[in-house]
Amino acid sequence: MNNALLGRLAALLLIAVAIPVPAQSYPAKPIRMVVPSAPGSGPDLIARLVAQKLGEALGRPVVTDPRPGAGGSLGAEIAAKSPPDGYTLIMGSAGSHSVNSALYPKLPYDAVRDFAPIVLVSSAPNILIVHPSLPVKSAKDLIAIAKARPGDLTFGSGGNGSTAHLSGELFRSMANVKMVHVPYKGAPSAVLGVITGEISLAILNLPPALPHVKSGKLKALGVSTARRSSAVPELPTIAESGLPGYDAGTWYGLLAPAGTPGEIIARLNAETVKILRTDDMKKRIAAEGGEIVGGTPEDFAAVIKRDIEKWTKVVAVSGARAD
Repeated sequence: MNNALLGRLAALLLIAVAIPVPAQSYPAKPIRMVVPSAPGSGPDLIARLVAQKLGEALGRPVVTDPRPGAGGSLGAEIAAKSPPDGYTLIMGSAGSHSVNSALYPKLPYDAVRDFAPIVLVSSAPNILIVHPSLPVKSAKDLIAIAKARPGDLTFGSGGNGSTAHLSGELFRSMANVKMVHVPYKGAPSAVLGVITGEISLAILNLPPALPHVKSGKLKALGVSTARRSSAVPELPTIAESGLPGYDAGTWYGLLAPAGTPGEIIARLNAETVKILRTDDMKKRIAAEGGEIVGGTPEDFAAVIKRDIEKWTKVVAVSGARAD
């Protein structure tokens, strides 16, 4: 065998070694996307939209797996402890990956160490809803009633440690009012609680609440972010409506267990970002009250770290505790 042939063979071997095996074969089977909240919740709705399109792009089914409980920590633990092979993902949220870290002193996972961020899919405000019979038209009116009837009003959430829980705690603290927290197993159940009058109000994700606001079953007083939402531009912010400085939004993002090969993370990021840039996905997420974000895994990691710092301060100031 001459030197030229040997050289070519050596070059081919180097190329073969340089190509990551997971990238060549992935995915070879269906992918599970854990959703750490109840069916019909914001993360669930966003997860199903992304899973359908991502499955089409990858040529393998991406199946959502709702695992609600403990403010999102149950599903997050399941994902964190799954094999880091790219076949288990999680549609995390501000609740499961930042609020919980601030609210619970001991979690069965570390929101930063145990996950590999893939892409921040969307951001969305929460919405302050009350039963139509409550004689209020603004956050200012609600605060006045809460001050006049300390302890009488109840606010619901999708569970302890959820963004709705801390959004309510932040409202209670900033307004200096006394209200009782009532945790439910998922945002849809909390929405039903307001509709039936079981609880007085809630500050919940837009997707499960918005249809009932439009139908007249619920009254909306404001969105929780500093800016108005493009989904309901006519609705003022809570800050505009009577509680200046109030700001408490949420986000949804795709992550994998820590240790998932970098080439798989890169592939999933590229495919998901491509999906998010389509007009169809922009319209569908907007219809659920969200706004597309996208970006790199590093961008998403920075958001998680900043959010943990923010909610840690909220917990310290408001005195919020897991019930």
